[in-house]
Amino acid sequence: MLNIVLYQPEIPPNTGNIIRLCANTGCSLHLIEPLGFDLEDRKLRRAGLDYREYASLRRYPDLESFRRDNGNPRLLGATTRGATPYHRVSFRPGDAILLGPETRGLPEDILADLGDSGRIRIPMRADSRSLNLSNACAVLVYEALRQLGFPDLR
Repeated sequence: MLNIVLYQPEIPPNTGNIIRLCANTGCSLHLIEPLGFDLEDRKLRRAGLDYREYASLRRYPDLESFRRDNGNPRLLGATTRGATPYHRVSFRPGDAILLGPETRGLPEDILADLGDSGRIRIPMRADSRSLNLSNACAVLVYEALRQLGFPDLR
């Protein structure tokens, strides 16, 4: 299945929405510290409802720990500075969709490590800044699942 990786997420309701997305799709959620909130935050619980118990969620001190502990999966970083539109990516089982902090996106050093092929974008109007993190995540997850034939989903 797919891995969703939130790098230093800041806004609890976004992470709560993504927990719900993961519970309903079978994707695994990985949180890279530091987090901008406590996992017991009321806003996180409200957005995630009671789905946390149905989602696979793990925390890591850094991105390298995630990669090491998960067999070094292919990372696809979502960024407005991406080179490849998401619908032109050939998603594979086990891919890790990497999303950065809401207020600043993925850091330059991570984007550089991903290379052009690892930086994906969602097309938007030229004068737009970005989509909401949980909305962008859902767009990417459902395109990947569509390409993979919606495994284990009805």
